[in-house]
Amino acid sequence: MLTCAFLLALTSAAPPASTGYVYAPAAAIDYQLRFPARAYAPQPGDLYLATEDWFIPRFGHLLGHSGAPHHSGIVFARPDGRLALLEAGPDSTLYIRTLDLIPQMTHYADTKRVWMRERAVPLTADQSARLTAFALAADGRHFAGLRMFKEGTIFRMKGPVRTPLFGRPFAVNFDPANPEPSMRRKYFCAELVTEACVAAGLFDPETSRPTSMYPRELFYGTSRIPYLRQHLDLKGWCPPARWTPTVGVQPDIRRRPFIDGDDGSMRRQP
Repeated sequence: MLTCAFLLALTSAAPPASTGYVYAPAAAIDYQLRFPARAYAPQPGDLYLATEDWFIPRFGHLLGHSGAPHHSGIVFARPDGRLALLEAGPDSTLYIRTLDLIPQMTHYADTKRVWMRERAVPLTADQSARLTAFALAADGRHFAGLRMFKEGTIFRMKGPVRTPLFGRPFAVNFDPANPEPSMRRKYFCAELVTEACVAAGLFDPETSRPTSMYPRELFYGTSRIPYLRQHLDLKGWCPPARWTPTVGVQPDIRRRPFIDGDDGSMRRQP
């Protein structure tokens, strides 16, 4: 991970106000800001991860045998070059949106803990173009609320037997010029990120299982499900690093360790 080490070395006392700060990475869902901090340099393919401030989705992730983080998205470049965040259900809404990156992250940082998994290997021009095409085609679709609800029941798609057999990606044959045949009508957040990575050529289309992915898998890069643990490959990304718009400042959040599974243990897994 030479790129990750290089990024960590780029500390700055006064980063541009428009990018905020990232801290030293750590696979720990806790409340620490690990210094040194440096200016965040966003790029297409970066993964956004965050906790939720609303009790219901936090409890829902617990029922789904998961925990914090509860939300995810992926950075992409708009056709004019501006960076945006593709996410399903921003602010607990029922739609997929493409929103200006830093303003949306700054908005979230008022009430949530935000992490970024930066790309260790920058996207090629073709990968970035494919990601953009997918994001624009997904914009405005519905959040898969019913399927997300089912994940908290015995009818969930995610499981040691169901995951290998079901939930193959729709984007397996994604065509940027004609994306519609490879798109679902509805997505939940980590499913959307996984399908976007398949469409961009970042995840293996044969072994990816979008319907079994939660933000926690994207955070840790592993899973309690043996199939995902064997096939999930996040080596193209740096480890998760906390992000804040202002150095050393984070929101005052009521802690619920039992629900969020954020006891600070470096060994705690999905």
